[in-house]
Amino acid sequence: MQATGDPTPLRSNVCPLCGGPNGCAPAQSGTFDGPCWCTTAEFSKELLDRVPPAERRTACICRQCATAGARSGDEPAA
Repeated sequence: MQATGDPTPLRSNVCPLCGGPNGCAPAQSGTFDGPCWCTTAEFSKELLDRVPPAERRTACICRQCATAGARSGDEPAA
């Protein structure tokens, strides 16, 4: 995840929903040059709305939470 106007990934490796590791490759490597699982994932608006306001746009949701959100029937965010 990248903060607006910041060319460097944020170094947050913790999912803002479950507190577990988020598996964010850019956060781990410090660069957007490599692939990340989330580039092909869909995140519903409802799932993104569950992120606490203070943590929005500062950390990536983990694959497990993203998958659980998709299974719950939430509509994907555009």
